[in-house]
Amino acid sequence: MGAEVFWNSRFKGEEYVYGVEPNEFFKEAFDKYKLAGKALFVAEGEGRNSVFAAKKGANVVAVDVSTEGKKKAEALAKKENVKIEYIIKDIAKLDYKNEFDFAVLIFAHFPDMLREDFHKKVIDSLKVSGIVVLEAYTQKQLELRKLFPHNGGPSSLEMLYTKEQIENDFKDLEILYIEERE
Repeated sequence: MGAEVFWNSRFKGEEYVYGVEPNEFFKEAFDKYKLAGKALFVAEGEGRNSVFAAKKGANVVAVDVSTEGKKKAEALAKKENVKIEYIIKDIAKLDYKNEFDFAVLIFAHFPDMLREDFHKKVIDSLKVSGIVVLEAYTQKQLELRKLFPHNGGPSSLEMLYTKEQIENDFKDLEILYIEERE
Protein backbone atom coordinates (compact mmCIF):
# COMPACT_ATOMS: atom_id res chain seq x y z
CA MET A 1 0.00 0.00 0.00
CA GLY A 2 1.40 3.39 -0.99
CA ALA A 3 1.75 6.26 1.44
CA GLU A 4 -1.03 8.26 -0.24
CA VAL A 5 -3.49 5.39 0.01
CA PHE A 6 -2.56 4.65 3.64
CA TRP A 7 -2.85 8.26 4.82
CA ASN A 8 -5.98 9.03 2.79
CA SER A 9 -7.62 6.01 4.36
CA ARG A 10 -6.42 7.05 7.83
CA PHE A 11 -7.64 10.65 7.51
CA LYS A 12 -10.95 9.95 5.75
CA GLY A 13 -14.00 10.93 7.77
CA GLU A 14 -15.07 13.80 9.98
CA GLU A 15 -12.97 13.09 13.08
CA TYR A 16 -9.44 14.47 13.33
CA VAL A 17 -7.33 11.38 14.02
CA TYR A 18 -4.75 13.27 16.10
CA GLY A 19 -7.11 16.01 17.26
CA VAL A 20 -7.03 19.71 16.46
CA GLU A 21 -4.75 20.86 19.28
CA PRO A 22 -1.05 21.21 18.39
CA ASN A 23 1.50 18.60 19.40
CA GLU A 24 2.72 19.49 22.91
CA PHE A 25 6.43 19.19 22.04
CA PHE A 26 5.98 21.50 19.05
CA LYS A 27 3.91 23.97 21.05
CA GLU A 28 6.62 24.15 23.74
CA ALA A 29 9.39 24.53 21.13
CA PHE A 30 7.42 27.25 19.34
CA ASP A 31 7.34 29.35 22.50
CA LYS A 32 10.81 28.42 23.80
CA TYR A 33 12.63 29.28 20.56
CA LYS A 34 10.31 32.18 19.66
CA LEU A 35 9.66 30.69 16.24
CA ALA A 36 8.48 33.20 13.66
CA GLY A 37 8.55 33.87 9.95
CA LYS A 38 8.13 31.40 7.13
CA ALA A 39 7.59 27.81 8.22
CA LEU A 40 7.74 24.44 6.47
CA PHE A 41 5.58 21.66 7.92
CA VAL A 42 6.52 18.25 6.54
CA ALA A 43 4.11 15.30 6.61
CA GLU A 44 1.59 17.71 8.10
CA GLY A 45 -1.47 15.47 7.94
CA GLU A 46 -4.62 17.16 9.18
CA GLY A 47 -3.00 20.50 9.93
CA ARG A 48 -3.15 20.87 13.71
CA ASN A 49 0.45 22.13 14.00
CA SER A 50 0.51 24.36 10.93
CA VAL A 51 -2.78 26.00 11.90
CA PHE A 52 -1.42 26.66 15.40
CA ALA A 53 1.68 28.32 13.88
CA ALA A 54 -0.46 30.38 11.49
CA LYS A 55 -2.57 31.56 14.45
CA LYS A 56 0.69 32.73 16.05
CA GLY A 57 1.59 34.72 12.91
CA ALA A 58 3.81 32.31 10.96
CA ASN A 59 3.64 32.18 7.16
CA VAL A 60 2.93 28.46 6.70
CA VAL A 61 3.70 26.02 3.91
CA ALA A 62 2.48 22.49 4.70
CA VAL A 63 3.48 19.49 2.60
CA ASP A 64 1.91 16.04 2.65
CA VAL A 65 0.78 13.27 0.29
CA SER A 66 -2.76 13.04 1.65
CA THR A 67 -5.60 14.87 -0.09
CA GLU A 68 -7.87 13.88 2.82
CA GLY A 69 -5.41 15.47 5.26
CA LYS A 70 -5.32 18.61 3.13
CA LYS A 71 -9.13 18.92 3.15
CA LYS A 72 -9.20 18.72 6.93
CA ALA A 73 -6.25 21.08 7.38
CA GLU A 74 -7.86 23.68 5.14
CA ALA A 75 -11.19 23.30 6.97
CA LEU A 76 -9.42 23.76 10.32
CA ALA A 77 -7.57 26.82 9.01
CA LYS A 78 -10.84 28.31 7.78
CA LYS A 79 -12.50 27.61 11.14
CA GLU A 80 -9.59 29.31 12.93
CA ASN A 81 -9.63 32.19 10.40
CA VAL A 82 -6.02 31.73 9.23
CA LYS A 83 -4.37 30.94 5.93
CA ILE A 84 -1.99 28.09 5.22
CA GLU A 85 -0.52 26.98 1.92
CA TYR A 86 -0.95 23.21 1.71
CA ILE A 87 0.85 21.36 -1.07
CA ILE A 88 0.22 17.76 -2.08
CA LYS A 89 3.65 16.44 -2.95
CA ASP A 90 5.87 13.42 -2.55
CA ILE A 91 7.88 14.55 0.44
CA ALA A 92 11.00 12.85 -0.91
CA LYS A 93 10.90 15.43 -3.74
CA LEU A 94 11.19 18.56 -1.61
CA ASP A 95 13.23 21.13 -3.50
CA TYR A 96 13.25 24.30 -1.41
CA LYS A 97 16.48 26.27 -0.95
CA ASN A 98 17.12 28.79 1.85
CA GLU A 99 13.44 29.72 2.13
CA PHE A 100 12.27 28.89 5.63
CA ASP A 101 12.92 30.28 9.09
CA PHE A 102 11.90 26.98 10.64
CA ALA A 103 10.88 23.47 9.62
CA VAL A 104 8.65 21.14 11.61
CA LEU A 105 8.75 17.35 11.46
CA ILE A 106 6.38 15.83 13.99
CA PHE A 107 6.40 12.05 13.64
CA ALA A 108 7.55 12.39 10.01
CA HIS A 109 9.11 8.95 9.61
CA PHE A 110 10.93 7.70 6.52
CA PRO A 111 12.75 4.45 5.78
CA ASP A 112 16.53 4.36 6.20
CA MET A 113 17.12 4.47 2.46
CA LEU A 114 15.33 7.87 2.26
CA ARG A 115 15.83 9.35 5.73
CA GLU A 116 19.27 10.97 5.37
CA ASP A 117 18.51 12.46 1.96
CA PHE A 118 15.16 13.72 3.15
CA HIS A 119 16.64 15.34 6.26
CA LYS A 120 19.31 16.98 4.04
CA LYS A 121 16.51 18.47 1.92
CA VAL A 122 14.90 19.86 5.05
CA ILE A 123 18.22 21.44 6.07
CA ASP A 124 18.64 22.89 2.56
CA SER A 125 15.17 24.45 2.82
CA LEU A 126 16.25 26.56 5.80
CA LYS A 127 17.69 30.03 5.89
CA VAL A 128 21.13 30.29 7.53
CA SER A 129 19.67 30.81 11.00
CA GLY A 130 16.82 28.33 10.50
CA ILE A 131 15.58 25.91 13.14
CA VAL A 132 14.33 22.32 12.83
CA VAL A 133 11.77 21.05 15.32
CA LEU A 134 11.62 17.26 15.17
CA GLU A 135 9.83 14.69 17.29
CA ALA A 136 9.97 11.03 16.33
CA TYR A 137 9.60 7.53 17.67
CA THR A 138 12.81 5.65 18.46
CA GLN A 139 13.60 2.05 17.71
CA LYS A 140 12.68 1.25 21.32
CA GLN A 141 9.06 1.80 20.28
CA LEU A 142 8.77 -1.78 19.03
CA GLU A 143 9.56 -3.12 22.51
CA LEU A 144 7.19 -0.65 24.14
CA ARG A 145 4.42 -1.68 21.77
CA LYS A 146 4.64 -5.22 23.19
CA LEU A 147 3.74 -3.77 26.60
CA PHE A 148 1.31 -1.17 25.26
CA PRO A 149 -0.27 -2.55 22.06
CA HIS A 150 -2.18 0.64 21.26
CA ASN A 151 0.96 2.76 21.33
CA GLY A 152 1.51 4.64 18.05
CA GLY A 153 4.30 4.96 15.56
CA PRO A 154 5.63 2.88 12.71
CA SER A 155 5.76 -0.87 13.17
CA SER A 156 8.89 -1.31 11.04
CA LEU A 157 12.35 -0.97 12.60
CA GLU A 158 13.70 0.77 9.49
CA MET A 159 11.09 3.54 9.93
CA LEU A 160 12.12 4.24 13.53
CA TYR A 161 15.07 6.42 14.48
CA THR A 162 17.94 6.39 16.93
CA LYS A 163 19.33 9.45 18.65
CA GLU A 164 22.62 8.82 16.84
CA GLN A 165 20.89 8.82 13.44
CA ILE A 166 19.26 12.17 14.18
CA GLU A 167 22.54 13.63 15.45
CA ASN A 168 24.30 12.41 12.31
CA ASP A 169 21.58 13.59 9.91
CA PHE A 170 21.68 17.09 11.42
CA LYS A 171 25.40 17.25 12.20
CA ASP A 172 25.81 20.42 10.13
CA LEU A 173 23.40 22.26 12.42
CA GLU A 174 23.87 23.34 16.01
CA ILE A 175 21.70 21.02 18.09
CA LEU A 176 19.91 23.16 20.66
CA TYR A 177 18.09 20.27 22.33
CA ILE A 178 17.98 16.52 21.86
CA GLU A 179 16.61 13.97 24.25
CA GLU A 180 15.51 10.38 24.06
CA ARG A 181 12.74 9.52 26.48
CA GLU A 182 9.79 7.24 27.07
